[in-house]
Amino acid sequence: MRKIIFAAFLVLSTVLGWSAVGYAADYPSRYIRIIVGPGIDTPARIIGDEITKKLHTQVVIESKPVAGGALAMSTVADAPPDGYTALLATAAYTINTAIGRFKLDLRHDFSPIAHLTDVKYVLVVIPSVPVNSVPELIAYAKANPGKLNFASVGIGTPPHLAGEMLKVQAGIDIVHIPFHGTGAAVTALLGGSVQMMFLYSKIAEPLIKQGLLKGLALSAIEPSPVVPDIKPLAEQGFPNFDVVGWNGLVVPKGTPQAVIDKLSGAIREAMGDPQVKARILKAGYEPAKVNTPQEFRRFIDADTKKWIDLSNKIGLKVQP
Repeated sequence: MRKIIFAAFLVLSTVLGWSAVGYAADYPSRYIRIIVGPGIDTPARIIGDEITKKLHTQVVIESKPVAGGALAMSTVADAPPDGYTALLATAAYTINTAIGRFKLDLRHDFSPIAHLTDVKYVLVVIPSVPVNSVPELIAYAKANPGKLNFASVGIGTPPHLAGEMLKVQAGIDIVHIPFHGTGAAVTALLGGSVQMMFLYSKIAEPLIKQGLLKGLALSAIEPSPVVPDIKPLAEQGFPNFDVVGWNGLVVPKGTPQAVIDKLSGAIREAMGDPQVKARILKAGYEPAKVNTPQEFRRFIDADTKKWIDLSNKIGLKVQP
């Protein structure tokens, strides 16, 4: 009986294996959807164009901006795990999972495909703040506790948590002022209602050149080609400071590995094209380093843990 059961198991495994291989060989046989939550869909459109070229299929971008990304996330999680529905994952999803806003978790409920782009932030202050370096800012903040306000584009966003991380690591008392969107935050900053902010590098760069803001540091560990003259905080006394907005593709958990490999391979090939990299940079993003789904999974794990640790330290928890 055991021999019969074992033989049956081998036959079933072989059939399923050949089925997966055959499915991957035919994939894709119809259009692929990329679901985008709140935020700009530019990375999805850029990589969607490249998937179309590499895999000879149409890519459709569907926007589901409501519920802070929860609807987009659940739409993909509930889709058949066949490689035809993907989520444009962002830092918002790891953050919202960490602070308890989302029940779904990129680490457990999805399969990673590829890390696409990064966005870095510049720590800027208005000219009236009498500092020109990070040490001077820290000293000024310690001498004037609670008098400096920092803007963000909303609670639980990377600019907000960058400010909170600075508070924790530098041991300073600065006050968070959230705004609805980048435009409102920048307007308040330039008007002097707030004194500092971690600002999206593409927006910060021309304002710094015009002398409207002073750029003190970059939020990420590695430098940025967008603002090459701004040194990372990691090089200015905060070696563990790393806040990056990012974009990547994930698919429903259970998607066949052969399909994941085919899709991720097409994306890696595209991301190695200098013209694609130039298009990404022109749009205000930085191309992510070439990586595998396994490396992207490790990145997601580390990013989620980072926000869990910070949210625990500052007591930032919300109800889903």
